[in-house]
Order: sequence, then structure tokens, then C-alpha cells
Amino acid sequence: MTSSKTASSLAANVIKLSDPEKELLDQVDVFIFDCDGVIWRGDSLIDGIPETLAKLRAAGKKMFFVTNNSTKSRAGYKKKFDGLGLNDVPAEEIFSSSFAAAAYLEQTKFKDTGKKVYIIGEVGICEELDLIDVPYIGGPADSNKQPDMGSGGMLEVDEDVGAVVVGFDRNVNYYKIQYAQLCINEHDAQFIATNLDAVTHLTDAQEWAGNGSMVGAIKGCTGQEPLVVGKPSPLMIDYLENKYGMDRSRICMVGDRLDTDVLFGTDNGLKSLLVLSGVTSEEKLLSPENSITPDFYADTINDFFAAAPAPKEA
Repeated sequence: MTSSKTASSLAANVIKLSDPEKELLDQVDVFIFDCDGVIWRGDSLIDGIPETLAKLRAAGKKMFFVTNNSTKSRAGYKKKFDGLGLNDVPAEEIFSSSFAAAAYLEQTKFKDTGKKVYIIGEVGICEELDLIDVPYIGGPADSNKQPDMGSGGMLEVDEDVGAVVVGFDRNVNYYKIQYAQLCINEHDAQFIATNLDAVTHLTDAQEWAGNGSMVGAIKGCTGQEPLVVGKPSPLMIDYLENKYGMDRSRICMVGDRLDTDVLFGTDNGLKSLLVLSGVTSEEKLLSPENSITPDFYADTINDFFAAAPAPKEA
């Protein structure tokens, strides 16, 4: 456990971005952006984002958008970017934890086992598994099901389920939880979590319980820890590095969460920058109790470019 003295000294070393060109832009070739709390909040684009992204592209910076939200596939997120006016973001730059789950199953040749996946989650996971031809059950199809809990009632499960993938599910219910625990406890299915985010931005008005609550339910009834494929797991940065041959020392992870985004950067040899436009306040960042510290922090990514000086009065 980090002592308060150590945590305090760590927090004191965090630098608020003041000279972005020297401190950041000259040192970074690739920016990896979280989405919720960085690019948008809920379904509302954060002011100034299109202009900032355009400036980064004009400066020759490569960008990726990596979200722990599994409710959409990469194609689904492309539609969201387009709907918010960010039409110049191609699908190839977008990576969701639903994609990460599918990528993990593909890398481990899950399809060759002949097994199925049971999904707690939404359409994003289903669409990504469809793309790699991995069979699955559950997900939205089980949203209105109720188990028989009468005398002698039992829930029969498919013995061919070899993995349970738990992603954010706004229609999670007792049927899904019971089905998942039986697959894991009685049939040794692998327990995979897209992410462990405690809260999320469903709207821009308040924080909402995140996938950590769904994963926690399955951890509680199985006594098992999941394999996590989203941030801060290295799976997505390993994928990007292998695909694009990037130098990690020239990559900066930009996010609004300490325990996922910043940790993803610090644990995987990247630079890290926390923005205060999402769930983390400056007070929390600089608190003596906080032991996770980025290299830099800023109010928003718009601070990457200094504001033009005000014109002098005639």
C-alpha cells in the first residue's frame, strides 16, 4: 500500500500542461484518446474538440480512439463519431473493449475449440463476435428471461459454453447472472471482462454505474477474477504496436480516469495525460491518497494548443 507521504510526493510531481509544444507535441507522435469524458460526455461533444483534432492531424500526429465501453462495435462507434460531426475519424482509428474481447478470442484460437461464448452485454460484443465467426448465446436475447425459481426449479445451461464475456449491459438481470455463474462454476468456462470501470457517462448530467458493477456480480458468485481485455490491460496497446510498429516512448495516452486510462499509460510504457473534462477532478488527482499519477494534466485536450493572444486595442 502506498504511504500518504509517498502518494503526496507523487501528486506533487504532476505537471499541469503549460508549454504544450515543448512539453508534449514535440515529444509525441501518436495520441491514444479515451472517448467518454475526453471527446464527448454521453451524447454531447465537448466544445472545441473538432478543431483540436484537426490541428493535431495538420501537425502530422497519428491518433487512435480507445474506449472501454463495449456497448457498440467499431462500426457502431464510427456511426457515433459521424453523428457528432467527427466524420474524418476512420473506423481503423477506433478501438472498443468489445473489439478487444473478440481480438483476444481470435488470438487464442477460441473458434477452434468448437465452443460458444455466453454474453452479458449489448449488441457491440455480438457484432464483433459475428465478424470473427465465433458462436454465442445470451446478450440482448436474454434480457427479458426469468429463471424458474419454484420448488425444484433449475436453470439448464448449454454445456458447449467455453467462455463468458461480461460487458456493460443496461438490461442485466438475475437470469444472466445465474447463467454466467453456472457456466463458470459448473462447466469451467473462462471468465472474460471487457473492463472494470466503476462508473460511466450515459448522459452528461451525472455518473452512472459502469461495467464494474456487472463484473462484480459475477466475481461475487463465482469467487473468480476475470481476464480483463480493456484498459488498463496491455492487450490493445500490444495489438496497436504489432499492427503499426509504433515506438511506445513516443505515444501518449490521454484520458479522464486514473485507474484505467492513466494506468494504461504508466503500466505499458507510454506517456500519460489526464484531462479534467471527465470523471476525475483536480482535487482527486492531487490528493495525498492518490497513488496513480500521469506525466501531465490539462483541463481539456483543447489545451494542447495555446490560445491565440487577444488583439490589441487600437
